[in-house]
Amino acid sequence: MNTTPQLFTAFDGYRLLAQGPLDDVVRQVKRATESSNTVEILVFSDLTGKQMDFDLTGSEKEVLRRLHIYRSPDVEPVASGPGRPRLGVMAREVSLLPRHWEWLSTQSGGASATLRRLVEAE
Repeated sequence: MNTTPQLFTAFDGYRLLAQGPLDDVVRQVKRATESSNTVEILVFSDLTGKQMDFDLTGSEKEVLRRLHIYRSPDVEPVASGPGRPRLGVMAREVSLLPRHWEWLSTQSGGASATLRRLVEAE
């Protein structure tokens, strides 16, 4: 599991407005939208690269309170490391004796494919 806090980046036109944790960036965006010299503010998730939209109506405290939807416990953080999470593949450790690894190395498709075939056959 990735324990690094998710970072966001906000741009006002071509100018970098803010970068950092969600609360800090949204505070800067809220303050900038209250001034009249903003061009067009866009906020991006540094993790996904996706553009984010926030409801900036109300006080700063109200705006920050609504950010809980971006921290939902139902959404698992993107795992960093081996595996293919988008395909449902998780990398885990398997402990085998040397003779087991030797046998696996002789099988077609490699160790992972062979283990998957054996599990599916069961």
